[in-house]
Amino acid sequence: MTTLPYTQSAWRLSDLSQGTPEEIEALFQKLETQTQEFEALRPVLTPDISAETFLDLIGKLERITEEAYRLYGYAGLSFSANTQDQNALTLVGRAEQFLAELQNRTLFFTLWWKGLDDQNAARLMQSAGDYTYWLEEMRHLKPYTLSEAEEKIINLKNVTGASAIERLYETYTNRYTFKLEVDGEVKELTRGELMVYVRGADPDLRARAYQELYRVYGNDGAFLAQMYQNLVRDWYNENITLRGYKSPIAVRNLANDIPDEVVDTLLEVCRQNTAVFQRYFRLKARWLGMEKLRRYDIYAPVARADKTYPFDQAAWLVLDSFRQFDPQFAKLAQRVFDHQHLDSEIRRGKRSGAFCWSVNPRLTPWVLLNYQGRADDVATMAHELGHAIHSMMAQDHSIFTFHASLPLAETASTFGEMMLVDRLLAEESDEAVRRDLLFRQVDDSYATIQRQAFFALFEKEAHEMVRQNASPDEMAEAYLRNLKDQFGDSVEVSDEFRWEWVSIPHIYGTPFYVYAYAFGQLLVLSLYRQFKQEGESFKPRLKQILAAGGSQSPERILQNAGVDMRQAAFWQGGFDVIAELVNQLEQIPLP
Repeated sequence: MTTLPYTQSAWRLSDLSQGTPEEIEALFQKLETQTQEFEALRPVLTPDISAETFLDLIGKLERITEEAYRLYGYAGLSFSANTQDQNALTLVGRAEQFLAELQNRTLFFTLWWKGLDDQNAARLMQSAGDYTYWLEEMRHLKPYTLSEAEEKIINLKNVTGASAIERLYETYTNRYTFKLEVDGEVKELTRGELMVYVRGADPDLRARAYQELYRVYGNDGAFLAQMYQNLVRDWYNENITLRGYKSPIAVRNLANDIPDEVVDTLLEVCRQNTAVFQRYFRLKARWLGMEKLRRYDIYAPVARADKTYPFDQAAWLVLDSFRQFDPQFAKLAQRVFDHQHLDSEIRRGKRSGAFCWSVNPRLTPWVLLNYQGRADDVATMAHELGHAIHSMMAQDHSIFTFHASLPLAETASTFGEMMLVDRLLAEESDEAVRRDLLFRQVDDSYATIQRQAFFALFEKEAHEMVRQNASPDEMAEAYLRNLKDQFGDSVEVSDEFRWEWVSIPHIYGTPFYVYAYAFGQLLVLSLYRQFKQEGESFKPRLKQILAAGGSQSPERILQNAGVDMRQAAFWQGGFDVIAELVNQLEQIPLP
């Protein structure tokens, strides 16, 4: 197997800052100077402002935003690399406070723009170029915008309110260690290390790994639930009571520029297709020689294919799978390695999981992995590098328009995973490994679509329960019912899973983010089927979606690619692909 000369290491942040006290102070001072200059231009904001002056103002705000993202990117990435680093934590807090104040000082521009009459707004947007959609989106928020004084109070309140609770949750839970006996030896593990065992071949070890995970989270369940309840109350107080949104999820939908009815349709189609995955879980139980799967077993391998992939081999596999689809994809992904913007090491205190952080259009994104050599880890590498490719494909846009909206942000990442699986299946001669890969495709579809959709359904219920003053135990019971709704009688769910929801960072930090995964996966399943049918002629459409970034509405971007997201039939098409895969698996004779 070919490899590449890449080794696991921490990332390099010097493209953002050397991190010296002098340079950090200089960044703060530069932002202060730029902001003062911008504030001095407030008097030019009149209805008859010239297009030239207007664009010059936006350019100045863009440069302030780029420097702000650079500062916060350095702070946030440093903290993610070591959540127990007191200097990093202090810098994050200072940066959040400073940037909230900066946002308040530049708030006058966005408030003026939202309040401008339609005729002059249309006149100025005629020459706004790449900024047009960003400007349109701001005006969509006009009905939910408060006075300048109120908006300033909210910005400052968030620093010591919601943002502080999110940071506390992240810092507190990243300190957790888990004890698991493996081969007679008790190991002390991070969450990432523990999760290796929930996908292992040993059913007893799977059960004990899950039990340990939710023992630790469950011991703090009431405490973590209180954090969540306060974040939910804050979300309601600001967005429903003050701003006037009609529901908690409507806030996210408008931020994503996805109509409420589209999200309702998506979640309802997911609810209606529980039978597809229940059928799969019954099939998997037969393969595992079990009468019924336990919740511990849903990601279990169907064959003892404990194949591992050294990091350099994984890098080659991922990049080569991108290259076979399109050389541009591989070239962009390789930049992340070559610029040392990838942190893949396993370290105590490092943030668990994986992410891609695109700081600005002119910088190669940073990717965090916790790489341990499993097939899942290789797929995660492909996924996060897909995010990086998406950002770099959109690098010609401004900092206001290069980030894809959340529902489209999973397009390249999920497509990247599917390209990798195709590659692994094409070259794998071991039937046990091939079978395991096929089953993992459906496992991953469950994890990305159905699991996330039911998280979103739980969030909708949880936000209402907090309004009704439900206790942590009552919310845990509601979550257990949620699990039983999605699994039916196909999976046995044990009681400790009632605390799974307090272990999901997204519902704390970004309410209702999770439906974006289901949106993105079902979208990509349909797109990938088109690719298989059309071959080369399909590729320009995918590139067009990625290169658009966030410069148009998701609906417009998808319409240009021939997709109507308002139709339930479109979302059902994604489930039909999964059902076809389950059909294929049912045709494989049991060993």
